[in-house]
Amino acid sequence: MYTRYKKSLEKIAMGLLSFMPNEKDVKKLQQTMKQYEAEPDWKLLLWKEEEDIVGLVGLVHYDDEKRILIQHVSVNPSYRQQGIGHKMLKTLREQYNEYTFESTKETASFLDHCNVSEIG
Repeated sequence: MYTRYKKSLEKIAMGLLSFMPNEKDVKKLQQTMKQYEAEPDWKLLLWKEEEDIVGLVGLVHYDDEKRILIQHVSVNPSYRQQGIGHKMLKTLREQYNEYTFESTKETASFLDHCNVSEIG
């Protein structure tokens, strides 16, 4: 189940984002977090399994174009290989079934692996 990012979850979100290859540098990570907080089209969704936040999806939502750019997908290493990333994308696809999903260089292989355009 998704929960929207809020400032009280910043440390958890930063920890999950830091697993992304392009978010290893602390200054870059802090800059990314500020963008998610400031930019209205940028959305950071945290994924809960039972009571634990175990993953996140960061996206840019272009509502007027019916397009979503998935720029971050991360799952806590302790929860990997359990289908959580696929579940996160499937739920996103169900919520935005009329939208086109796009990837970044960093998320392309995972989205291809999950057949995100065919999920739903």
